[in-house]
Parts: sequence; C-alpha cells; structure tokens
Amino acid sequence: MDIEKHDSKRPDTEETIASVQENDSRTTEQNSYGETRRGLKSRHIQLIAIGGTIGTGLFVGSGAILSTVGPANLFMAYVVMSFILWIAMNCLGEMTTYLPTKGASVSYYIDRFVDPSLAFAAGWNYWYVYAMLVSTEISAATLVVQYWTHAIPVAALITIFLVVLFLLNIFTVSFYGESEFWFASLKILGITSLIILGAVLFFGGGPTHDRLGFRFWVHPGAFKPYMAPGATGRFLGFWTALVRAGFAFVLSPELVTSAAGESEAPRRNIPKASRRFIYRVIFFYVMGSLVAGIITPSNDPRLLQAVSAGASGAGASPFVLGIQRAGIVGLNHVYNAMILTSAWSAGNSFVFASSRALYSLAVAGQAQRVFRRCNRNGVPYVAVCTTLVVSCIVYLNVSTGAAVVFQWFVNLTTISGLIAWMALFVCYIRFRQALVYNNALHTLPFRTPLQPYATYLTLLLVTLLTITNGFQVFFPRQFTASSFLAAYITIPLFLALYLGHKAWFRTPWLRRLEDIDVFAGKEEADRLEEEDVPPVPKNALQRVWYWLA
Repeated sequence: MDIEKHDSKRPDTEETIASVQENDSRTTEQNSYGETRRGLKSRHIQLIAIGGTIGTGLFVGSGAILSTVGPANLFMAYVVMSFILWIAMNCLGEMTTYLPTKGASVSYYIDRFVDPSLAFAAGWNYWYVYAMLVSTEISAATLVVQYWTHAIPVAALITIFLVVLFLLNIFTVSFYGESEFWFASLKILGITSLIILGAVLFFGGGPTHDRLGFRFWVHPGAFKPYMAPGATGRFLGFWTALVRAGFAFVLSPELVTSAAGESEAPRRNIPKASRRFIYRVIFFYVMGSLVAGIITPSNDPRLLQAVSAGASGAGASPFVLGIQRAGIVGLNHVYNAMILTSAWSAGNSFVFASSRALYSLAVAGQAQRVFRRCNRNGVPYVAVCTTLVVSCIVYLNVSTGAAVVFQWFVNLTTISGLIAWMALFVCYIRFRQALVYNNALHTLPFRTPLQPYATYLTLLLVTLLTITNGFQVFFPRQFTASSFLAAYITIPLFLALYLGHKAWFRTPWLRRLEDIDVFAGKEEADRLEEEDVPPVPKNALQRVWYWLA
C-alpha cells in the first residue's frame, strides 16, 4: 500500500524535480550571459519611437517624391502611410503592453503566436533591415556634411559617425535613452519650426512678402503623371509616392517594442507612447509633407538637378530649397545641421533596435548564444558590436557613388520593412484569436479601436505594396537587372529563410490555438504594474511636463 502511494506520487515528484532543474539551468544561464535591465524612463520611451521615425526620409526623401509625382501625391501618400503606421503601432502597443518581457521583439511574439519558422525569418529580417538602416542614415549624414564642404574624406566622416554610435550604445541603455531624448527633442523643435515657417510663407510673411498660398499646386500643378498619361498616370504617381513614402515610416513603431524589455513601468509607459505616437506622426509627417509642397515647386531646377543626380543631402531637401527661394539668409545652414542630427539620431535608434533584435533571436535559441552576452550594465555588447560591424558596409560610399549606394539602401530597406509589417499583422491577428480562444480578450490592459478589422485591411494594402513596388521595371524599355533586384530580391531571401527553417526543423505551418500559451510571462508584467507608482505632479509646470512625456 505504501509502495502504491509512493509510486502514485512519483510522476509529480519527477515533474517537480524536472521543473527545479529547468529553473536552475535557466538561472545559471542568465548568470553566465547576463540580461538586459530596465533603465529607460518614461520620457525616453515617449521620444524613442518618434525620434527614430523622423529621419532623412522626411527631410530628404520627400524631395524625390515631390519632384517625381507632385505635391498632392506626396501629401496623400503620407496620409495613407500614417494610417498604416497607426495600425502597426496599435498592434504592437497591445501585444507589448500585454507581455513586455525582457528580450521582447516582434519575432518573439511571432514565435509564441504564429510559427517558429516565420519568427526565425522575421527576426533575421528585422536585424538585417535595422543594420542596413544604420548604413542608410550614415550615408545620408555624409552627404549632408558635403553640403558644406568636400574637404573631409568620406571614410573619415563615416568613421566618426560609427564611433559615436558605438559609444552611445555600448555602455548602458540609459546613455542611449538620454542621447535619443535630446536628439529627438531637437528634431521635434526643428520640424515644428519648419511647419510654422511654412505657414508664415503661405500667408506672405517672408522677407519678400510674397504670398505663396497653394500657388505651386496650381502651377506647375498638384499632380504629375507618372509612366503614363491621364488618369492612369496620376494613379501610378500616387502609388509610386506611397511606395517611396514607406522609407520614411517603416519599422519605427517597433522601436517601442524593442525598448519594452528595458523600460520602467511598461504597462504605464508603452500605452502612453502608443497613443501619442500617432498624433505626433500625423502632425510632423502630414503637415511636413504639406509644407514641402507649398514652399517648393515640383519643377524647381535645383530640386530636379539634385534628384536626377541621385543626391540625398540637403541639396535635395525641399525644405532647404524652399528657405533659399524665400530669401532667408543663413537659415538653410541651420536646417542642414538639423537634418544632420536627424540622420545621426535615427542611426542611433537603429543600432539599438538591430542589436536588440539579434539579442532576442539569441534568447529564443534562433541565433548563437554568444549574442546573449550582456555587460554588467545589461547591454548586449556582442550584438551591438556585430550590428556595427555589418553596418560598415556603408564604406562602399568611399569607392562607389554615395548616391547610388544610398538609393540601394533605400529600396532594400523599404521592401524588407513592408515584409516585416506583413509578418507583424499576421502575428497580431493570431494573438487576438488566441486571446479569444482562451476567453482572455477582456484582460488586455490596452485596447485600440477598429481591431481586428483594420489589421486585415492594412495587411491587404501592405501586401499589394510589396508585390507591386517595382512595377516600373515591367514597362517597355524600363527593365534593368539592378532595379529589378533592388525591388524584389528581399522577397526570395525572406522565403528562403522561412522555408529553409521549416524544412530543417519540420515545424508545423501554424501553431494550433489550443497550443498557444497566452499567459506565460504575464505574471512579471502584472507584478510590475502593481508595484508601479505613477509620479504625481506638484505644480502646473510639472503637470504639463508629465502630459508631454
């Protein structure tokens, strides 16, 4: 009888021993490799996403769109892309607030709610895209400096930018957060002043008192047909603007998710950042694109010359050219410096995001464990160094035309970013289905409107953009191997990662809803939420500050 009782308890005992051994193994591994720390404050989180968003895409990339398809297409493309960005931010905001675990990333959520193979492909795609975006921003920053002088060798400029990014990201996450807070603050002040300047010039408040109004929307016109005459050309112009506008927007909401595992009070700070993110983006991007088309005509000779030459520095910025047209002496140099800090700041954000994507892959067992290694301040230094080494591809600028390299980076990162968003939207749909299956949808601490229907619509739109992004090459006498590869090479690479992983590990095509665990890791987030004590403003100034940050 005693033996029977002993035997009946044996499975529980073995399970307990196995659980203890697993916990001991996990603790030993954490002690061996270290782990990230929650060192990002509320004000850091609020500006990290918007700081990474405002880069050369707005200040410089808008000039190429304006000259190619006209101001109305530029404005409408930014409006539509802002909607896509809003949905992406909402999806990430809900998932990240629910599970703000250490090492959190989009690939981590895809692994939990969709499929390990898709997570593998998406994770490496994120790492690659962010590393390329670092190169893109450094390439642009180099050309911005050349607006002033060509005396400094390109290699020296690249080295300076890389060293500074290394120093800001290698010691402690608070260094990155603090630097990005001030970088982003300068960018916000700069773009706000540009919008105010545009309003002043609109009503004739410039030195010449020439009231611009919507003059350039009438002549040379609001729409420029693209690749075809008439209504077809106007539609293709809008679609081209939408694809190209993607470079200014892609992968910026993911910066909040990358920072979630190192954020203080994530249940309070992540929703706040998510809600305010879209209002700031609409104000800066939509209003910024409107101003660009007001102060600079699409047929400005200097803009056409810069775009035809492939320039990506201040000479191709419609804002700088508009200031020069208005006869405001010296201000173009001020805004050129702002564009430089914007590129530097965006590069700083992308180093952080890329290193955390690689760290998350290592934590999930989909990259070498060495990338999990953190220093005593909780920085995954191996992942940071690896990202910056890969970003050294920007040294191609030394031997090849910087404009050519920059354009390749733009094309590759834009399409890779759209593919990443497709995986994100699939992940959110599955996440929501799992919550409904487990009767846990009501436990979401952060809910956003129009879901999940808006995600289905946005997934369809982003898929169409990805498939048709290189439609120009299929027109008569327009096909070139380089343009075709730049438009579509990312798609087979992503599929090779996905199908190769699935064939090697024999993973199922989709996790069954009954196999998805929506509760693991939620306990820590609940505990942090219970321990969180929101700061109480002591005066009106602090009340305004807490509202802004």
